Amino acid sequence: MTAHARERPLPPEGARPASGRPRARGLKPRHLRLLGLLAMLGLLALAGGLVLQAFRKNLVFFVTPSEIVQGRAPLGERFRLGGLVAPGSVQRSGGSLRFSVTDGAQQVVVRYRGVLPDLFREGKGVVAQGRLAGLEFVADEVLAKHDENYMPPEAAAALQKAGQP
Repeated sequence: MTAHARERPLPPEGARPASGRPRARGLKPRHLRLLGLLAMLGLLALAGGLVLQAFRKNLVFFVTPSEIVQGRAPLGERFRLGGLVAPGSVQRSGGSLRFSVTDGAQQVVVRYRGVLPDLFREGKGVVAQGRLAGLEFVADEVLAKHDENYMPPEAAAALQKAGQP
C-alpha cells in the first residue's frame, strides 16, 4: 500500500459509499440471518409444544377390570375399559343402562346413557370410554366388538391371563 492510500480521510457520516447506496446503520446481514434463524427455531419449538400438548390431551389409556380393582386406573382422567359384558348383568331403566365388564378375574360396573351399538350383547367384547366415579365406571361411549375374531390386544392378553378363551 502506498502512503497516499493510508492517509485517505474517512467519508463524513451519512455519506454514500462508492456503490451509491447509503450505509446501513443497523445490523449486518449475517446478524439479520442469525436473528431470522433464531425466530424460525423459536416458532418451530412453539408449534412442537402445542402439538405435544394436544396429543397429551387426546391420549386415552386402555385398562382392564383387574387393573381397576388393583387401583392402577388413572384417577380423574378419561380412559378405556375393555373386556366382556358379564352374562346376566345388563339392567335397563329408562334411558340409562348398567352392566358389568369382566376380564374373567374381576368385574367392574359400568353406567351408560345413550344409544348402544347393534352388536352389544352379554358375553361379547366391549370397550367403554369414560371416567371412574367411585366404584362405578361412567361411560360416555360404548363400542361393541365388530366380529367374532376382533378384540383389543390388551383385552385379549388379560383374558388369556385369567384363563378365558
